[in-house]
Amino acid sequence: MKFIKKSTIAIATCMSLALSVSAFASNSTESAVDKQSYSMGASIGNYLSSQVYSQTELGAEINMDSVVEGVIDALKNQQKMSDEEVVTYLNERSELLNLLSSQKMKQIALESKQASDAFLAENKDKEGVIITDSGLQYEVITMGTGVKPQAEDVVTVKYKGTLVDGTVFDETAEPVRFALLTAIPGWEEGLRLMPEGSTFRLTIPSDLAYGKDGAGDIPGDTAIIFEVELVKSEKPGDNAKGMGLSGMGMNGAIGSH
Repeated sequence: MKFIKKSTIAIATCMSLALSVSAFASNSTESAVDKQSYSMGASIGNYLSSQVYSQTELGAEINMDSVVEGVIDALKNQQKMSDEEVVTYLNERSELLNLLSSQKMKQIALESKQASDAFLAENKDKEGVIITDSGLQYEVITMGTGVKPQAEDVVTVKYKGTLVDGTVFDETAEPVRFALLTAIPGWEEGLRLMPEGSTFRLTIPSDLAYGKDGAGDIPGDTAIIFEVELVKSEKPGDNAKGMGLSGMGMNGAIGSH
């Protein structure tokens, strides 16, 4: 039984499907049907390669010889298992992958929590950092002179969001406008401290951000940092209806309380 390394998965898949790349390239008289047929095989091989790679990344073993054997048998209508057996074993595989994925996410969240806790502990002692009763840490970069938003107001902002290691997970190209009530708690609290025209750096603990579940590229139990410019604050009205997620990236400040 042979287990193929990840680095050779794509090559092994395509080669084992009995597609001769060299013969295809050297024969200039190949018909359009031949080329279309080869492309179909290459597409299947690329799909299988991506599936195999994602599974081995989780630590799941795969016997590539058996994968290729199954593909070829199915193409020849000589499948050695019944359709019911195939479904049964695929369901078993799915359960294994779900378990491995859950374990990996828990490990990532644990490591992220440790890094976040260390960052918050160090950051709170930095000059200029103010800590609110909720645990939100903020720094004033520029203090504006306009009005401060209320919870029901609509705000227009520019921002850049990073993880504690400096990884950028979200950033605006243009100002975005949304109802403040739709923001995560750390944003709602932070923006209400900011007069219009201000720029603050908000360091938001996990429980004021996305909690144990995380969001998108943000792991669970992760502190996040936003540099936010409050461009405008306005009272809700007809123009503010349906703001919802408008303009915000999936990893931005929108979230449930």
